[in-house]
Parts: sequence; C-alpha cells; structure tokens
Amino acid sequence: MAASSSTEDLLQELLNVELELQDVQDEIKSLLDKQEKLYEKQSELKAVLESYQGLEKPDNDGAAPQAENWSGSFEWDDEADDIRFNIFGIPGYRANQQEIINAIMSRRDVLVIMAAGGGKSLCYQLPAVIRHGIALVVSPLLSLIQDQVMGLTALGIPASMLTSTTSKEDEKYIYKALEKGEGDLKVLYVTPEKVSKSKRFVSKLEKCHHAGRLSLIAIDEAHCCSQWGHDFRPDYKNLGILKTQFPDVPLVALTATATKKVQLDLMAMLNIPKCIKFVSTVNRPNLFYMVREKSSVGKVVIDDIAEFIQSSYTNNESGIVYCFSRKECEQVAKELRERGVSADHYHADMDVNVREKVHMRWSSSKLQVIVGTVAFGMGINKPDVRFVIHHSLGKSMETYYQESGRAGRDGLPSECLLYFRPADVPRQSSMVFYENSGLQNLYDMVRYCQSKKECRRSAFFRHFAEPLQDCNGMCDNCAFSCEVKEIDASGHARAVVSLLQEIQEKDQRATMLQLVDKLKVKNKEVERRIFSYSLCH
Repeated sequence: MAASSSTEDLLQELLNVELELQDVQDEIKSLLDKQEKLYEKQSELKAVLESYQGLEKPDNDGAAPQAENWSGSFEWDDEADDIRFNIFGIPGYRANQQEIINAIMSRRDVLVIMAAGGGKSLCYQLPAVIRHGIALVVSPLLSLIQDQVMGLTALGIPASMLTSTTSKEDEKYIYKALEKGEGDLKVLYVTPEKVSKSKRFVSKLEKCHHAGRLSLIAIDEAHCCSQWGHDFRPDYKNLGILKTQFPDVPLVALTATATKKVQLDLMAMLNIPKCIKFVSTVNRPNLFYMVREKSSVGKVVIDDIAEFIQSSYTNNESGIVYCFSRKECEQVAKELRERGVSADHYHADMDVNVREKVHMRWSSSKLQVIVGTVAFGMGINKPDVRFVIHHSLGKSMETYYQESGRAGRDGLPSECLLYFRPADVPRQSSMVFYENSGLQNLYDMVRYCQSKKECRRSAFFRHFAEPLQDCNGMCDNCAFSCEVKEIDASGHARAVVSLLQEIQEKDQRATMLQLVDKLKVKNKEVERRIFSYSLCH
C-alpha cells in the first residue's frame, strides 16, 4: 500500500513537472515572438527616423524645406476644374485628390495611400491631360490596363497600351509617338515587365524624355514593389530605374493598401525618399462586413450564395464572387447559373478575347455576377458593385480589404460577405508558406473570421495602424449581438502540442484530418488510463 502511495505521488509530481515545463516553453515562445516584433518595430522606427533626418537636411541655400500648402491656390486651378468637370464628368474632388494633383503638377514625387473607391486614377490622369507630353503608367494586370484605356478613350483622352496583346500596327504608332512626338498620345499604359525587359521600349522612352515630352510617371498598385506587400511582383523591384533615368520627371506611386513597413520599402525601391505622402483612412463607412459559416458540402454553400443574391439583389445589381482556384471559379459560376443567377467565370487561363467579352458584359451590367480569382478586379472602374462575396478564405487582411473594397465605390450601401470554414486554412497556408510573414498574415485573417464579438472594422484599423473608429452597426458583430460562451481550451492545446512533438520526434508527417484522428486516439488512451487508475484506487 505504501509502495502504491509512493508511486502515485511520483506520478503526480512528474505530471506537475511536465505541466510546468510546458508552461515554461510557452513563455519562451511568447518572449521570442515578442522579441521578433520588437526587432521589426526597431528597424521601422530607425527607417522612419532616417527619412525624417534626410528631409531635415539643409538645401544648398542652408534652409530646411518648408511644408507646402497643397490645398492652396495654383495657376492651373481653373484648367484643372474645367477638365475635371467637362472631360471626366466629376462635379467635385474627393478627399486628398486636389492636394495630390497640385503636388504632381508642382513636379514633386508623391506616394498615395488611398482606400479603394477613393479616386486614385484621377490623381494622375488629370495632370496627364494638363501637362505637355505623354504620361507613362505602369500597371500590373492586363485586365486593369484594358479597363483604364477603354475608359479614357471613351472620354476622348488619347490613351494606348503596350503589352503582349498589342498589335504590330499599334506598337509602331506608340513608338513613333514616343520617339518623334507624332500623333496625340497623352497616356501610355505598360506592364512592369515592359520596363524591366524591353531595351527597345526604354530606348524610345529615353528619346521621349530627352525631347521634353515625358510628362509624368505613375506606378499603380505600388504595393507590388515590396516583398512585404500582398501582391509582390519581382519585376516591380526594377522600377527604381525610372527615377534614376528620369530624375526630373515627377513620379507618383499609388495603392489602396500599404502598411508602414511596405510604405518605407517601396519609397526606397522606387528611389523617392523625399516624396510627399498622402495617406487616407482605410474606413469605408458604406460597406457592411459579415462572415458566415461555410458548409463542408459544396452545393449547400452555392445554395446559400444564390439565395443571398436572389433575395437581396432582385434588380440585377452587380456583384463579384471570389474563389480560391480557377477550377473552382468555373464550377461555382456553372452552379450559380443552374440556380438562375446570371453569372460567368473569369481567370488567367481563359482565351484573352473570351475573357474580355465576359468583362465587358459585366461592366455594362448585362451579366450580374462575375466569378473570379483574386486577379480580377484590381483597379476595375465599376462604381456600382453592390456586393462582394468570398467563397473561400483570403490570404491576408490586406488582400481581403482590397478585394472586398471593390464594392460600393460610388459611396452607396454595399455588402461584403465571407464564407469561412477551418478546412480552408491548410489550402491557403500551403500557398503563403514561403511569403514574408505569409502564415502570420493568414492567421490574422483566421482570427478575423472566428471573432464573434469584436467589430470587423477594428481588425482593419489595427492592421493598418490607424486609430479605431465607430462602426455605426455596419458589421454583423456590431449589428447583431450574440451570446458567446468562453471555455478554457488550454488542456486541449497542451494535448495538441504534445502530439505534434511526438510526431516531430518520430520524423512523421500528418495532415489536419490525420492529426484530428490521432488526437482522438490519444484522448481515448488518456481517458482509459484515468478510468483504470480510478478503479485501482
């Protein structure tokens, strides 16, 4: 009996030691995570301090640069107002637009962080019309370029694009306009690959600049420059050459989303350390954000999406449904059509002409829903999108903010609905594993979806380091209060950690489902031991 008691005490002591060790390991991990974040914060603060010190260095006359009033009066005000109203058909400027235009017209380099629907395009298109010569616009997507050129041409503004789809005849016209000033070209759109890989194009651009006809350079979706950005494009890294080659030409970089780290990164990469920065709020007060539980049965999800569209948007209002893969796009579009929704798919594997027809039908409201991958919608000029639905989990807060932000650009009430289930997380994690902070960004998105009490908008404000603002009931958590029961899951978490350690020690691999099965087996073994122990004592 004494031996049994001694064994029992030892087992209990061993269990206490193991639990204490686990707590210590948790504390160490927490401290290491905190250390990493502090290192990141330290490097950010140093970079900001260096940029401020650079701005404070005296000019040649010994005086530090003075802050300018970009909302003041300028000599081009009347002409700008006339073009804005009579050519673009815009009755008034939105927040920061006039100030940005004045800075560009003053030949300053500018960084614009402006929420989707804020009117970024006008900020460089209007100066392009006013200034003598040709404006170069670098844009990442063919669909975006086509949409912008189509829109400018409809307004009577001579615009062209130089891409892989440009005909030989159009290419000849563009090169003559650059080299000899022939024609009346005002805005030229190119992809970043054209700048980094076409020596012929760069040569023509140099001749255009030498003749004094390169009016300005605009880098659209500038977050693609940074490896910390959510849509990093390697060829965007080489765009710094534009400022090196044409230092006297004003350069404007524009994006809807950029954290402080991304802003510093792209300022360095584009060689615009002394640029004028305009940062607008990320808040879109007209958008209603909501998350719904996603069924594991595919047809049930489609039923729910179809019912949402048909019950809420009976007047054929336009919308977008985002899917994880190209195959999923085709399947979801097909099933929505079977349920009576006017829908078609859009992705990069489609024939260019077919894809453009789908885009045109949707833009002209002949097609209600376009089902696309994340490649669709960047910069698309369709202000009356009433709803954006995510069939699958987005990979980060930035991508979700930008994709959902394609709704309601006209300022009218619109809805952003995301379907979430934990099983979608491994699919995305395999895609973002090798990206900078990829998994951390994904887990931030998971927390956004799983939250039952916190305002949806607060996640955006926190991510983009902006002070919290009142949601005014424009998200499901704020509009519909629900009772949330909190439970202590620390015991389950320890069991999972212990199981993962065992798997790692045995050099094994396991899928999420296999991990769940192993955990069930482990829990049953623990229950049996406890039951056996209680019988013996």
